[in-house]
Amino acid sequence: MNFRSTLTPKTSVLTKAAALMMLSALTIANGYAQKTKWPGSIAGKSKQDTVAKTAEIKKSTIKKFSEVIPSGTKADGGLFNIYKVDQKYYYEIPDSLLGREMLVVTRFTQTPVALKESRSQYGGEMINNQVWKWEKRDKQIFIRVPSYTYVADAASDLHQALENSNALPILAVFDIKAFSSNGKGVLIDITDFYNGDIPGMSLPEGLKKTYKISGIDNTRSYVDTVKSFPQNVEVKTVKTYRSPELPADKTVGAMTFGLNTSMVLLPKEAMKARTENKRIGYFTERQLDFSVSDKHVTPTAYIQRWRLEPKDEAAYSRGELVEPKKQIVYYIDPATPKKWVPFLIQGVNDWNTAFEAAGFKNAIVAKEAPTAQEDPEFSTEDARYSVIRYFASSTENAYGPRIADPRSGEIIESHIGWYHNVMSLLRSWFFVQTAAINPAARGAEISDTQMGQLVRFVSSHEVGHTLGLLHNFGSSAAFPVDSLRSKTFTAKYGTAPSIMDYARFNYIAQPGDGITDIYPKIGAYDQFAIKFGYTYFPASQSAKEEKKVLDAMIMKKSKDPVYFYGKQGSIDPRAQSEDLGDNAMKASAYGIENLKRILPNIEKWTYEPGKELEDANDLYYEVIRQYRRYVNHVVANVSGLQEDVKTVDEPGAVYTYTSKAKQQQAIAFLNKQVFATPNWLLNKSMMSRIDFGVVNNRIMEMQNQVLTSLLETYGFARMIDDEIKNGNNAYTVTNLLTDLRVAIFSNETPDVFKRALQRAYADRLGVLLKLDKPVVESSYAIMGITPYNPNSSDMRLLVRAELKKLNANVKALQVTAGNPLTKSHYEDLADRINKILNPKI
Repeated sequence: MNFRSTLTPKTSVLTKAAALMMLSALTIANGYAQKTKWPGSIAGKSKQDTVAKTAEIKKSTIKKFSEVIPSGTKADGGLFNIYKVDQKYYYEIPDSLLGREMLVVTRFTQTPVALKESRSQYGGEMINNQVWKWEKRDKQIFIRVPSYTYVADAASDLHQALENSNALPILAVFDIKAFSSNGKGVLIDITDFYNGDIPGMSLPEGLKKTYKISGIDNTRSYVDTVKSFPQNVEVKTVKTYRSPELPADKTVGAMTFGLNTSMVLLPKEAMKARTENKRIGYFTERQLDFSVSDKHVTPTAYIQRWRLEPKDEAAYSRGELVEPKKQIVYYIDPATPKKWVPFLIQGVNDWNTAFEAAGFKNAIVAKEAPTAQEDPEFSTEDARYSVIRYFASSTENAYGPRIADPRSGEIIESHIGWYHNVMSLLRSWFFVQTAAINPAARGAEISDTQMGQLVRFVSSHEVGHTLGLLHNFGSSAAFPVDSLRSKTFTAKYGTAPSIMDYARFNYIAQPGDGITDIYPKIGAYDQFAIKFGYTYFPASQSAKEEKKVLDAMIMKKSKDPVYFYGKQGSIDPRAQSEDLGDNAMKASAYGIENLKRILPNIEKWTYEPGKELEDANDLYYEVIRQYRRYVNHVVANVSGLQEDVKTVDEPGAVYTYTSKAKQQQAIAFLNKQVFATPNWLLNKSMMSRIDFGVVNNRIMEMQNQVLTSLLETYGFARMIDDEIKNGNNAYTVTNLLTDLRVAIFSNETPDVFKRALQRAYADRLGVLLKLDKPVVESSYAIMGITPYNPNSSDMRLLVRAELKKLNANVKALQVTAGNPLTKSHYEDLADRINKILNPKI
């Protein structure tokens, strides 16, 4: 969950991203300019007349300050002075702020009912963020949008060359209406700009396409409020868009949104950036730096982190825990149900133990948002504040984004998105993973206290993202499976060393183990990651010196699995979602035993007088989904490839294939738990009450999906590569096909599930035999799309050989078939195989 990379080379990605950014921003500027009446556009005049007339107009348009802003007009003082005159809003921009970088964040404040667009459908969700620079040229003010994709130090020989090919796009142009009374600023009218449909401060393009939005209706749109504060300006707008595809009432022909645009002044001097280390998972700001070397361009990546500096540097340097100059503060949305507020706060405050590893105490805190009486200026949309936003939504999720200074990775603020119905998901997981050992998971509803602890767990996970931490899907593989059945071990360590894994609840523990600590918690990896990201170094220490210290710190832990980082989306079988323990086969077997205990007790354990069977139906299918998760954890071990990041100084392999013995163990598990019909899922008593023919099909689909995953070209390519490198020590394609055939085509009379599986096996081999399009993009490999070419690979000849063996096997089974249905099945199968091998027949 977010409580659920591009695949091209880095240089190519950055180049394309920069080009698209510049093209997009230039398009924005052009679109805005076309809607603006420019002083120099005078129809029917010669060029000389036009120039003269333009000068005259410009001279006359810049008035005295008092002619634009009447005496007595109240200024809203802050970053910019703001004036409102006759429904028009004016910015008075000090010369001292021209050229300064400002972070601009636009969020929804209100959205139409029933809107369906992921992360763009509820008040509080972000639309866009970018950096602006206000610049003065002659008698106009420009907004430029800088790009930080390509960088070079001002002292670099390449700085000028980079400047020459990195023109900043102009987002908007404003005529200067007047100069400040003190002569140290300018006055511009920003009403039409904020009231317009400017990309970046408007609806996301995806939402516009979904609802076929044709344009903004200015007659039903307006600037609501503009407020200035010492470090930021907040603009609220109401915008109405014409649309024939409305989410609810289609008779209106339009949708109205509330938006808030925050403009926050960034520090004049960017925070000292911290270079990533690939053994610790942090979100990063990526750049191409022309300053690092005079011989090549260097990709750089700086981690996203908050600016945390000690109040007392002397005490900090002595190793004492000290408070930061500025705490990391999260406010709880006033819309949050009161019963969950304490648990959300606990989930935030739990991170203080991790910050102690970096030398800070009381580094992070959550508070209830102030009331209007306590602070009338407070707004949950204000980009100065980090907020846990609560959405009245049926979505079963939560997410933890952050907004960072692109120059350095400094996190400026975060708005965690909390969907109300995430609690439905938590209840389902809690039941199917722990009800066999945990009476607290049973019942028509779990208690508020129990749900509060689940809320606390998710809160901590999402806060981890807002601190800069990526998912660590490799963390859960650190603990031995048997240790997760130990009461003392789990009481001390929880279920995994990191709460940033998707290591849910302890499904391994069995009845009688006495396990009571079944939740993930902030663990040793999390503390270590915070130490890496937030340990303070004095300004006198260079980034290079800082990196040397941090790299040495990580090297000391490099052989300890507790501190292993497994990135999301890799084919490393240790880095999986929703798993526990160091052996997927053993862990999944325990999990399935618990599901066998839960399934027949669903109605009993969730009983409520008069309740309909919908909940029992949902939980029955949740058991099937959980079973599939356990099975898929095992599948990942077949043709699995481990990645252990190393430097050039470290000996040993970076990439290691899963051992032959472990792959054989995985196939033996699948043959027993999947390809032999899982009759325990076919609970006739329950099916007679909730099933209308769906369960059987779901089991067949699951078996087919597992088989297809095993018989995948990318996996075959890895197995062939394994055999080339490791010879007889490799688990080969031939080993796999033989083991599957022996299990799937045993001598026993096949039931309806086994017959479907046998057909699926033959059909899948037929598909593989016909493939002729190569996949050659090597950068895809670590994502599981291993390069192969069927025209030069052994894959097709291995598949053809297997089909011939299968054909002989099926003909023998046809002879010994014990009933007409089985005999007809094998006749049909033999015919299928014959047509695959001889397509011209």
